[in-house]
Amino acid sequence: MGTTVKTKLIWAIVVAITLLALFACGSSSTPKLVFVDSSYSGKEVKIAAGGSLTVTLESNQTTGFKWELAKISDQTVLEQVNQKFVAPEATKDGTPLLGAPGKEVWTFKALQKGKSTISMEYCRPWESVPPAETFVLTVLVK
Repeated sequence: MGTTVKTKLIWAIVVAITLLALFACGSSSTPKLVFVDSSYSGKEVKIAAGGSLTVTLESNQTTGFKWELAKISDQTVLEQVNQKFVAPEATKDGTPLLGAPGKEVWTFKALQKGKSTISMEYCRPWESVPPAETFVLTVLVK
């Protein structure tokens, strides 16, 4: 067997092993990144341990309303790592859209296997009335 044949054979084996490894990694049915919006309220999502969950909810802070994290049922399973408000886009000429809703984006990390429920409330924090909306999501970490 010539050197070029041996080299080609080695490369073919390396490529085959790499493809098998990639296939094995990609065959997991539990995603590492999960993105949800208000349509997921009341539902359950699955995520891999070590993964990231992003919850995006419409919010109009110009009215005084904002989303508040009411509860994470098991903080050993799920941890909030970030929360930010994304303002609405401006018009084509750059004028801000006064009164238009933006989005609140919450990021959670799946710490370990288990089950945890996120509960959020859309309210004016200074008012002592029931929230205008609620968002509840059950997260199953695999």
